[in-house]
Amino acid sequence: MSSSLSAVSNIARRELAGYFSTPVAWVFIVIFLVMSGVFTFYIGAFYERGIAGLEPFFQFHPWLYLFLVPAIGMRLWAEERRSGTIELLLTLPVTTWQAVLGKFLAAWIFVGLALLLTFPLWLTVMYLGKPDNGVILAGYLGSWLMAGGFLAIASCTSALTKNQVVAFILSVVVCFGFLLSGLPMVMNLFTAWAPQALLDVIASFSFLAHFADISKGVIDLRDLVYFGLVMTFWLLATTIVLEMKKAD
Repeated sequence: MSSSLSAVSNIARRELAGYFSTPVAWVFIVIFLVMSGVFTFYIGAFYERGIAGLEPFFQFHPWLYLFLVPAIGMRLWAEERRSGTIELLLTLPVTTWQAVLGKFLAAWIFVGLALLLTFPLWLTVMYLGKPDNGVILAGYLGSWLMAGGFLAIASCTSALTKNQVVAFILSVVVCFGFLLSGLPMVMNLFTAWAPQALLDVIASFSFLAHFADISKGVIDLRDLVYFGLVMTFWLLATTIVLEMKKAD
C-alpha cells in the first residue's frame, strides 16, 4: 500500500513541477483569474446586487471550466502518446492505474491552486459586508470537485488520441453533455416517451444540479459521492483505454 501511494505521489510531484516549467500553467492561471473577475464584477453585476456573497463568482464556474479544464486535460496523455514518452512512462515500476491517478492528481491540484488564487474576491466580500463564510467555503469545495469531474473526463478523451485538439474537442462535447443533462431543454426531448425512472437518471447526471446544491452551502453526501463516482469512472475508463492502446 505504501509503495503504491509513493508511486502515485512521485508521479504527481513530477507532473505538477512540469506544469510550472512551461508557460501553459501561467497562461491558464492568468486567463482563469481575469475571466473570473470579468464574470463576477461585470456580467454577474457584483456591486449592483448589494449582497455580500460570492454567488456571481461561482455561478459562472461551470462555463469557465467547460473550456479551461479540457485545455489542461487534453495534454495529459495525448502529448505523451504523440511524443512517444508514454512507452517510457509505462515501463517504469508503476501500474497504469497509478500513472493515471498520479497525473490526474497533479492536474487537479494545479486547478485547485488557480482556484485558491481567487481568495482576494473572498477578502473583498468580507470587507464590504458580512458574508456567510460557510456558504463560500462550500462553494469553493463544490467548484474544485466539479473541476475534478471535468478533468477526469478530459483525461479519458486525451488517452483516446494523439491529437491534443481532438482531445480538447471531445472533452468539451462530453462535458457539455454533463452540464446540459437535467436542464428543461434537454428533459423535454425525453418527456414525451421516456418513463419517469429514465428521466430521473438523466437528471441525476447534471453537473449543474449537484454543484448548485453545494454552492448554496448544502453539502449533501449524495453530491459528494456523485462527483467521486464521476472521477473514479472516467479515471478507470482512462486506465482501460491505455491498457488497450498498450496491447496494440
